[in-house]
Amino acid sequence: RGMTLKPAHFREIHRDFEAPISRYDCGRHCAPLNGGEPVCCTTGHAIPVVDRAEWTLLKSQTDLWHKFKPFDAASRQVVDDLHANCTAIECKGAAHCERENRTLACRAFPFFPYISREGDLIGLSYYWTFEDRCWVLSNLQVVERKYVREFVQAYERLFAADEEEYAVNRDHSATMRRVFSRWNRPIPVIGRDGGYFKVLPYGGGMEKAKVSEFGAHGPYVSPAAYWAAVAEASAEAT
Repeated sequence: RGMTLKPAHFREIHRDFEAPISRYDCGRHCAPLNGGEPVCCTTGHAIPVVDRAEWTLLKSQTDLWHKFKPFDAASRQVVDDLHANCTAIECKGAAHCERENRTLACRAFPFFPYISREGDLIGLSYYWTFEDRCWVLSNLQVVERKYVREFVQAYERLFAADEEEYAVNRDHSATMRRVFSRWNRPIPVIGRDGGYFKVLPYGGGMEKAKVSEFGAHGPYVSPAAYWAAVAEASAEAT
Protein backbone atom coordinates (compact mmCIF):
# COMPACT_ATOMS: atom_id res chain seq x y z
CA ARG A 1 0.00 0.00 0.00
CA GLY A 2 2.99 2.34 0.12
CA MET A 3 3.11 5.01 2.79
CA THR A 4 0.16 4.96 5.20
CA LEU A 5 -2.00 8.03 4.75
CA LYS A 6 -2.21 10.30 7.79
CA PRO A 7 -4.77 12.95 8.74
CA ALA A 8 -2.06 15.55 7.99
CA HIS A 9 -2.03 14.48 4.32
CA PHE A 10 -5.72 15.28 4.03
CA ARG A 11 -5.39 18.51 6.00
CA GLU A 12 -2.98 19.78 3.33
CA ILE A 13 -5.10 18.47 0.46
CA HIS A 14 -8.25 20.14 1.85
CA ARG A 15 -6.41 23.39 2.49
CA ASP A 16 -5.20 23.65 -1.11
CA PHE A 17 -8.30 22.31 -2.87
CA GLU A 18 -10.98 24.89 -2.07
CA ALA A 19 -11.79 26.21 -5.56
CA PRO A 20 -15.40 25.76 -6.70
CA ILE A 21 -15.97 23.82 -9.91
CA SER A 22 -17.69 26.77 -11.52
CA ARG A 23 -18.79 30.34 -10.93
CA TYR A 24 -22.32 28.99 -11.30
CA ASP A 25 -24.20 27.20 -8.53
CA CYS A 26 -24.61 23.93 -10.42
CA GLY A 27 -26.86 22.48 -7.70
CA ARG A 28 -29.58 24.94 -8.71
CA HIS A 29 -29.89 23.10 -12.04
CA CYS A 30 -30.14 19.53 -10.75
CA ALA A 31 -31.94 20.10 -7.43
CA PRO A 32 -35.41 20.68 -8.99
CA LEU A 33 -35.11 17.18 -10.50
CA ASN A 34 -33.96 15.60 -7.21
CA GLY A 35 -36.46 16.63 -4.54
CA GLY A 36 -34.80 20.03 -4.03
CA GLU A 37 -31.32 18.67 -3.13
CA PRO A 38 -28.24 18.65 -5.37
CA VAL A 39 -27.57 15.18 -6.77
CA CYS A 40 -24.03 15.08 -5.36
CA CYS A 41 -25.28 15.91 -1.83
CA THR A 42 -27.73 13.01 -1.49
CA THR A 43 -26.66 9.47 -0.65
CA GLY A 44 -29.53 8.21 -2.78
CA HIS A 45 -27.21 8.98 -5.71
CA ALA A 46 -23.65 9.31 -4.42
CA ILE A 47 -22.27 7.88 -1.18
CA PRO A 48 -19.09 9.68 -0.01
CA VAL A 49 -16.26 7.23 0.66
CA VAL A 50 -13.25 8.38 2.68
CA ASP A 51 -9.91 6.93 3.71
CA ARG A 52 -9.85 6.29 7.46
CA ALA A 53 -7.22 9.02 7.87
CA GLU A 54 -9.56 11.55 6.25
CA TRP A 55 -12.40 10.35 8.49
CA THR A 56 -10.17 10.85 11.55
CA LEU A 57 -9.40 14.41 10.39
CA LEU A 58 -13.04 15.29 9.75
CA LYS A 59 -14.21 13.92 13.12
CA SER A 60 -11.59 16.07 14.86
CA GLN A 61 -12.89 19.23 13.13
CA THR A 62 -16.66 18.99 12.82
CA ASP A 63 -19.86 17.11 13.65
CA LEU A 64 -21.10 17.53 10.07
CA TRP A 65 -20.48 13.87 9.18
CA HIS A 66 -21.63 10.50 10.51
CA LYS A 67 -21.17 6.92 9.34
CA PHE A 68 -23.46 6.02 6.47
CA LYS A 69 -26.19 3.47 7.21
CA PRO A 70 -27.21 1.43 4.15
CA PHE A 71 -30.90 1.73 3.26
CA ASP A 72 -31.29 -0.88 0.49
CA ALA A 73 -29.48 -3.75 -1.24
CA ALA A 74 -27.49 -1.45 -3.55
CA SER A 75 -26.19 0.77 -0.74
CA ARG A 76 -25.41 -2.32 1.36
CA GLN A 77 -23.34 -3.62 -1.56
CA VAL A 78 -21.38 -0.33 -1.72
CA VAL A 79 -20.49 -0.64 1.97
CA ASP A 80 -19.68 -4.36 1.74
CA ASP A 81 -17.32 -3.79 -1.21
CA LEU A 82 -15.26 -1.09 0.52
CA HIS A 83 -11.55 -1.59 1.10
CA ALA A 84 -10.68 -2.14 4.77
CA ASN A 85 -9.07 1.31 4.89
CA CYS A 86 -12.23 3.09 3.70
CA THR A 87 -15.45 4.22 5.36
CA ALA A 88 -18.75 5.35 3.83
CA ILE A 89 -20.05 8.52 5.48
CA GLU A 90 -22.96 10.93 5.17
CA CYS A 91 -23.37 14.62 5.97
CA LYS A 92 -26.31 16.56 7.40
CA GLY A 93 -27.31 17.71 3.90
CA ALA A 94 -26.58 20.55 1.50
CA ALA A 95 -28.32 23.14 3.67
CA HIS A 96 -25.76 22.50 6.44
CA CYS A 97 -22.64 22.29 4.25
CA GLU A 98 -19.37 23.52 5.76
CA ARG A 99 -17.24 23.99 2.65
CA GLU A 100 -13.95 23.74 4.54
CA ASN A 101 -15.05 20.38 5.97
CA ARG A 102 -16.05 18.71 2.71
CA THR A 103 -14.40 15.40 1.87
CA LEU A 104 -12.01 15.05 -1.04
CA ALA A 105 -14.77 13.02 -2.73
CA CYS A 106 -17.15 16.01 -2.39
CA ARG A 107 -14.60 18.46 -3.77
CA ALA A 108 -13.78 16.24 -6.75
CA PHE A 109 -17.28 15.06 -7.70
CA PRO A 110 -18.35 14.45 -10.49
CA PHE A 111 -14.74 14.10 -11.68
CA PHE A 112 -11.95 11.61 -11.12
CA PRO A 113 -8.30 11.79 -12.22
CA TYR A 114 -8.06 10.23 -15.67
CA ILE A 115 -4.94 8.10 -16.12
CA SER A 116 -3.84 7.12 -19.62
CA ARG A 117 -2.90 3.64 -20.84
CA GLU A 118 0.69 4.77 -20.37
CA GLY A 119 0.03 5.56 -16.71
CA ASP A 120 0.03 9.38 -16.86
CA LEU A 121 -2.45 11.67 -15.08
CA ILE A 122 -3.79 13.47 -18.18
CA GLY A 123 -6.53 15.51 -16.52
CA LEU A 124 -10.13 15.12 -15.37
CA SER A 125 -12.79 12.79 -16.65
CA TYR A 126 -16.03 11.92 -14.92
CA TYR A 127 -18.26 9.29 -13.33
CA TRP A 128 -20.27 8.52 -16.44
CA THR A 129 -23.24 6.98 -14.61
CA PHE A 130 -24.18 10.54 -13.57
CA GLU A 131 -24.47 11.90 -17.14
CA ASP A 132 -28.27 11.89 -16.95
CA ARG A 133 -28.41 13.67 -13.56
CA CYS A 134 -25.45 16.06 -13.21
CA TRP A 135 -25.79 19.39 -15.05
CA VAL A 136 -22.02 19.98 -15.09
CA LEU A 137 -21.47 16.90 -17.26
CA SER A 138 -23.54 18.50 -20.02
CA ASN A 139 -21.70 21.83 -19.57
CA LEU A 140 -17.99 21.06 -19.19
CA GLN A 141 -17.17 24.57 -20.43
CA VAL A 142 -18.16 25.97 -16.99
CA VAL A 143 -15.32 24.13 -15.18
CA GLU A 144 -12.83 26.74 -13.98
CA ARG A 145 -9.08 26.49 -14.65
CA LYS A 146 -8.31 27.15 -10.97
CA TYR A 147 -10.44 24.16 -10.01
CA VAL A 148 -8.61 21.94 -12.52
CA ARG A 149 -5.19 23.04 -11.21
CA GLU A 150 -6.16 22.42 -7.57
CA PHE A 151 -7.77 19.07 -8.45
CA VAL A 152 -4.63 17.80 -10.21
CA GLN A 153 -2.36 19.00 -7.40
CA ALA A 154 -4.58 17.28 -4.79
CA TYR A 155 -4.46 13.93 -6.57
CA GLU A 156 -0.75 14.14 -7.29
CA ARG A 157 -0.21 14.60 -3.55
CA LEU A 158 -2.52 11.70 -2.78
CA PHE A 159 -0.83 9.38 -5.30
CA ALA A 160 2.63 10.29 -4.00
CA ALA A 161 1.53 9.25 -0.52
CA ASP A 162 -0.47 6.15 -1.46
CA GLU A 163 0.17 3.90 -4.47
CA GLU A 164 -3.15 2.16 -3.97
CA GLU A 165 -5.12 5.37 -4.58
CA TYR A 166 -3.26 5.68 -7.88
CA ALA A 167 -4.04 2.06 -8.77
CA VAL A 168 -7.76 2.51 -8.06
CA ASN A 169 -7.98 5.50 -10.43
CA ARG A 170 -5.80 3.82 -13.08
CA ASP A 171 -8.18 0.85 -13.03
CA HIS A 172 -11.25 3.10 -13.14
CA SER A 173 -9.80 4.88 -16.19
CA ALA A 174 -9.29 1.49 -17.88
CA THR A 175 -12.91 0.56 -17.10
CA MET A 176 -14.06 3.82 -18.67
CA ARG A 177 -12.09 3.02 -21.84
CA ARG A 178 -13.84 -0.36 -22.09
CA VAL A 179 -17.30 1.11 -21.46
CA PHE A 180 -16.90 3.98 -23.94
CA SER A 181 -15.43 1.65 -26.59
CA ARG A 182 -18.51 -0.53 -26.19
CA TRP A 183 -20.65 2.57 -26.73
CA ASN A 184 -18.36 3.68 -29.57
CA ARG A 185 -18.01 7.08 -27.88
CA PRO A 186 -14.90 9.17 -27.21
CA ILE A 187 -14.06 9.87 -23.57
CA PRO A 188 -14.16 13.60 -22.68
CA VAL A 189 -11.09 14.80 -20.77
CA ILE A 190 -10.40 18.26 -19.35
CA GLY A 191 -6.65 18.61 -19.75
CA ARG A 192 -4.54 19.24 -16.65
CA ASP A 193 -2.79 22.16 -18.38
CA GLY A 194 -5.76 23.57 -20.27
CA GLY A 195 -7.94 22.60 -23.16
CA TYR A 196 -10.06 19.56 -23.87
CA PHE A 197 -9.20 16.14 -25.25
CA LYS A 198 -11.07 13.10 -26.45
CA VAL A 199 -9.82 9.56 -25.96
CA LEU A 200 -10.95 7.62 -29.00
CA PRO A 201 -12.62 4.23 -28.62
CA TYR A 202 -10.85 0.93 -29.30
CA GLY A 203 -7.41 2.25 -28.39
CA GLY A 204 -7.52 4.94 -31.09
CA GLY A 205 -5.38 7.37 -29.09
CA MET A 206 -6.10 10.86 -27.79
CA GLU A 207 -6.84 14.03 -29.77
CA LYS A 208 -7.50 17.66 -28.96
CA ALA A 209 -11.20 18.43 -28.92
CA LYS A 210 -13.68 21.31 -28.74
CA VAL A 211 -15.92 21.25 -25.69
CA SER A 212 -18.94 21.52 -28.02
CA GLU A 213 -18.13 18.02 -29.34
CA PHE A 214 -19.07 16.41 -26.04
CA GLY A 215 -22.76 17.18 -26.20
CA ALA A 216 -25.43 17.16 -23.49
CA HIS A 217 -27.28 14.38 -21.72
CA GLY A 218 -30.63 13.50 -20.20
CA PRO A 219 -32.88 16.46 -19.35
CA TYR A 220 -30.04 18.90 -20.15
CA VAL A 221 -30.11 18.34 -23.93
CA SER A 222 -32.33 21.42 -24.38
CA PRO A 223 -34.22 24.02 -22.32
CA ALA A 224 -37.50 22.41 -23.41
CA ALA A 225 -36.37 18.99 -22.19
CA TYR A 226 -35.20 20.48 -18.90
CA TRP A 227 -38.41 22.34 -18.11
CA ALA A 228 -40.49 19.31 -19.09
CA ALA A 229 -38.44 17.23 -16.63
CA VAL A 230 -38.87 19.88 -13.89
CA ALA A 231 -42.65 19.92 -14.47
CA GLU A 232 -42.75 16.12 -14.26
CA ALA A 233 -40.69 16.10 -11.04
CA SER A 234 -42.99 18.75 -9.50
CA ALA A 235 -46.08 16.73 -10.44
CA GLU A 236 -44.60 13.59 -8.86
CA ALA A 237 -43.78 15.50 -5.66
CA THR A 238 -47.36 16.73 -5.17
